[in-house]
Amino acid sequence: MNRHETPRRNGEAQVRYLDGDFQILANGAFVVCAVTGLQIPLDELKYWSVERQEPYVDAKASLQRHLQLGSSR
Repeated sequence: MNRHETPRRNGEAQVRYLDGDFQILANGAFVVCAVTGLQIPLDELKYWSVERQEPYVDAKASLQRHLQLGSSR
């Protein structure tokens, strides 16, 4: 299954975050933002960290997490 296919269940998906793409490991309709706790529909997922393997609802949340934890790169 790839990110363009329709999920088969309504719960949280398990996702492996890659550079420029992601791989769905367990079907679901959404992932949960690591910063805000908001649900992000898979078809709207645009921000994540490959290094931390976590999704973000928007660029602001991504920057906030980066500033909280710093970057090893």
